[in-house]
Amino acid sequence: MTMAELGQTAPADLSGYTHLVMEMRMSSPQRLYLWAYTTHGPRGVSIIGFGQNAWLRASVPLQYFIGRDSKGNDLASASNRRTNSSWYSVWGPFGDLHSVESIGIAMEYPLKRPTIELRNVHLATKDEGSEFLETAPVLDSFKQWALADWPRKIKNQEQLTQELAAEEKVFGSAADFGYGKYGGYKNTQARATGFFRVEKIDGRWWFVDPEGHLFLSTGTNGSPGGGAGFGGNDAGAAADRAVRRLDSWGMTTGGKGRPATVMLRWPQGTSFLGMPDVYSPQFAEQIDAAANTQCMPHKNDAMVLGYFVGNEPPWNARESELCGLILGGPATATQAKLKEFLAGGDTAARRKEFVLACFGRYLETVCGAVRKYDPNHLLLGIRYGGTMSDEAFIAARIFDVCSINVYEYEPTRQIIHAGRLCDRPILIGEYHIGVPADGLAAGLVQAKSQLERGVAYRYYVEQAASLEWFLGAYWFAWRDEPVLGRMDGENYNIGFVDVTDRPYAELVEAAKVTHKRLHDVHSGKLLPFAQHPMASDAGAPSTPWPLGGLV
Repeated sequence: MTMAELGQTAPADLSGYTHLVMEMRMSSPQRLYLWAYTTHGPRGVSIIGFGQNAWLRASVPLQYFIGRDSKGNDLASASNRRTNSSWYSVWGPFGDLHSVESIGIAMEYPLKRPTIELRNVHLATKDEGSEFLETAPVLDSFKQWALADWPRKIKNQEQLTQELAAEEKVFGSAADFGYGKYGGYKNTQARATGFFRVEKIDGRWWFVDPEGHLFLSTGTNGSPGGGAGFGGNDAGAAADRAVRRLDSWGMTTGGKGRPATVMLRWPQGTSFLGMPDVYSPQFAEQIDAAANTQCMPHKNDAMVLGYFVGNEPPWNARESELCGLILGGPATATQAKLKEFLAGGDTAARRKEFVLACFGRYLETVCGAVRKYDPNHLLLGIRYGGTMSDEAFIAARIFDVCSINVYEYEPTRQIIHAGRLCDRPILIGEYHIGVPADGLAAGLVQAKSQLERGVAYRYYVEQAASLEWFLGAYWFAWRDEPVLGRMDGENYNIGFVDVTDRPYAELVEAAKVTHKRLHDVHSGKLLPFAQHPMASDAGAPSTPWPLGGLV
């Protein structure tokens, strides 16, 4: 839209306004990109309206075009911002709004000729509220989106009960994939230690399970009863059904009573962008106490692969900003150390050097405490997300395994880069492929249909498994996110099961095929699946998904 349509003369200085307000209705739940085109280049923010076919008001803070705020301890909490009707991903590009020529809306990989209706678009000097403008309920009794219909939508409890019962009749077992007690390949044998470990054999890295069988770790974050990367809290029938599903689908990690990873949580105290006061004497004491509490119960548990010590540090490429936050915050030991360091010269390079030194101290403290209280289990890394610096990957040599979260169609470039720098095997902590459907957004990587989502699973996992550094990959997440968003707004169609706990058959069948091939693909005996998934009606994207790796 032109500046004239907003009552402005182009190029316009919008610094006197705080919000762009739009009333909108979309036929598709796909992500939109809002662009402010200025004489100095574009500024952008993405917006996802909850659901579809519903009128809503979005009061978009203009600050999101200018830069991020300083909130958050990982990439998602640092970038995602929710409202009552929509949510935003604040990724940039950023810049001032002193000379705006026009405002635009775009959509990547549109499906089924989507439409966007706009009305009452205007600039405002205050937040006018982001709300639904509909009078009818937007969710049904099953927490499905009410204002759309689709073939697999649950209409009543009898239908749901029948579908879950039918699934029970076709479950397979872990034996169908050649797995032993701990999920390792029974026809392989290496040195057994009673705990999971890693070893490079014939030029390729493997987990080795407690019985000495080679093991590749596959699963989903948030599996009921205990997850791969994130533990679930579901109990009873859902947790028991999840175990049977994971066995039947060939997943080796997660679920009640199965091999699992543990996500450690640490006291934050005074922290900025996830970086605590690492030079405080109390920091090491608090980490020691937290490691004791969290690790000792797992010390002798053979089902535990190891520990993630954190998730997606968000300060990468924001080191100068982080230093500014430390300097402008309360008096801390780290602030005093920073002032002393910058007395020798305050440059972007020196600020980055200081942050990396803090990060190194953080890792040494955390990893030392974990090893003190549990020398039996692996350190699985900090689940790097986005594009981390080479120095951060080199710092990962302190771990037994380097974990990275990679949201693209396939992660081979990132695995090779990380593996060469850190000289450690690589575990994918998160990835997913979603479909914009049923009131839910696609996630960070889009497939055009549930069938293509299965193709995408095979392509991602097998391409990754063909590399020497590969140890496994964890899908995010077990269940679709809520239609009206989780705590930070995300409302993605990314589950192996939907909000009614029914699996997506196309994704499940693709996963089973890949898991039966995975040993031979990683061994180099089989070529990886090579069919690229289609993202839209136009086919596969010609370039990598533009948001890949950003959470």
